Amino acid sequence: MPDIPADAIPENSAELARPSDSRLQAEDLAPALTEWLSTKAGSPATITEIKPPDGNGMSSETVLVDAEWGGETHQLVFRVAPSPESDPVFPEYDLDVQFRLMDHVAKTTSVPVPPLYWSEPSEQIIGYPFIVMGRVDGEVPPDVLPYTFGSWLTEATEEQRRQLQTETVEALAGIHAAPLPEDLLEAPRAGETALAAHLRRMKDFYEWTVEGHERAPILERAFAWATDNLPATDDAVLVWGDARIGNVIYQDFSPAAVLDWEMAIRGPRELDVAWGIALHRFFQDLAEMAGMEGLPTFWRRSDVEAVYEKASGHKPQDMDFYVAYNTMIYSMILFRVQCRAVDYGQAEEPADPDDKILNKATLAAMIDGTYWEGIGDQR
Repeated sequence: MPDIPADAIPENSAELARPSDSRLQAEDLAPALTEWLSTKAGSPATITEIKPPDGNGMSSETVLVDAEWGGETHQLVFRVAPSPESDPVFPEYDLDVQFRLMDHVAKTTSVPVPPLYWSEPSEQIIGYPFIVMGRVDGEVPPDVLPYTFGSWLTEATEEQRRQLQTETVEALAGIHAAPLPEDLLEAPRAGETALAAHLRRMKDFYEWTVEGHERAPILERAFAWATDNLPATDDAVLVWGDARIGNVIYQDFSPAAVLDWEMAIRGPRELDVAWGIALHRFFQDLAEMAGMEGLPTFWRRSDVEAVYEKASGHKPQDMDFYVAYNTMIYSMILFRVQCRAVDYGQAEEPADPDDKILNKATLAAMIDGTYWEGIGDQR
């Protein structure tokens, strides 16, 4: 494991990982949503409860709504797009496309997604676009604090964690087997591979992120490394994008609903396979740095690659690159979150911009090619 300073986890990391205060107040939403639901349901609707959820999420806002119509109670999840004025984590949110992607996955694969009700792309109802899904009960591995710090997952048996890991990777293979929804995913430019297009968009995201802030040397070095080492592949499947266990609801350690499609693209399947590995390495490194055991035998790269190959028939290629590349992308997201924290007065602007990146030592070790030799049999 790379040498990470002992004080690298801010005491207020949970707060900094969250969006700004909610714009959505129950007393303001209820009248408009009641009328809207009545129109959609085709019969008078009554809202009995509105509340925000606990759990993961750094992008859009989510509101839980219990409503009645047609003599039945419906437990709903409203996912609401952020406004540009809220300084969002990402520059664009197209919830309607996310809704249609989930519908595509539901209709063409056996991968579980939440029950889908309606998409409202206009801002006329509550001021922001939103989608409506059915609520799925279950457990989600927490991001804050990470599940490696102590959670229902650390309390599970090895067999239960192995079941969760295997079935989640199988679901990932199922997503990649779906027909490519050409009309829902941005196409590469002429003469550009899907992977090269992804790298170009990541560079654009970085340029957007650093507006008004100092540039991060470690990210600039990582971009140069990625450009120089980009694999030559024409592979282009439906890539979930944020393919991690924190975006899955589990029931008895089996996936019950795959969530959060704002990062979905067309690209090499390795982007998804490596994303979960990169995120687990981040959480595991933090746990070990804090003197905890974490989950050293969980989501090991070799195990995930083997399960994916068995489930899909495709042996993941160039995984040193893809895990490092995804670590770079997550580092940019961490950098963006900390920039937001500075903007909102929740954190001080550090003298070194790289100090906004909690996993900068891991990123440096990965692009230098020294990371994997330091973690022993966890690989």
